Amino acid sequence: MYVNRDRALTAPAHDSAAVVAELRDRTEITDALLRFGLGQDLKDKELFASAFAADAELDFRPAAAKWGAKPPLMSGRDTIVTTILGMFTGRVDTTHQITNARITIDGDTAHLTALVEAQHLLSADHTKHALLKNPYAVDLVRDGDRWVIRRLVIDNTWFVGEPTAIFG
Repeated sequence: MYVNRDRALTAPAHDSAAVVAELRDRTEITDALLRFGLGQDLKDKELFASAFAADAELDFRPAAAKWGAKPPLMSGRDTIVTTILGMFTGRVDTTHQITNARITIDGDTAHLTALVEAQHLLSADHTKHALLKNPYAVDLVRDGDRWVIRRLVIDNTWFVGEPTAIFG
């Protein structure tokens, strides 16, 4: 589930063109997850949607199970965007910090693991909050010159606050 290779790049060091191509892919792969986080934080529908393939899946069930919630698997870019932004816009302020990105690439598919700290505060009362430390497992596909998320599984290592106030 998590990328645990002993090196970042697979292109041979002496092949400059291959190294540059791999670095570009890695930057675009990471950017897909950054668009996911910043799109939520800014409540920017276009930016958020740009992170996903049309047939994307978002699985928040492993994380939510930690506090007893049972959300459905979200399928399809439009459903994901409508559900997440609909749940947060005007009600929840968020910030996402994304670290520890590890990537493997296989042709036009890739796998990314990252650690995401997600702060959620009720807009009307910032004393109601949930701070989550979540490992992400992300499957991506090439979409022209960029990469998009096909499947995102969010687990939870720990949380503080009141996730039920934020997520229901």
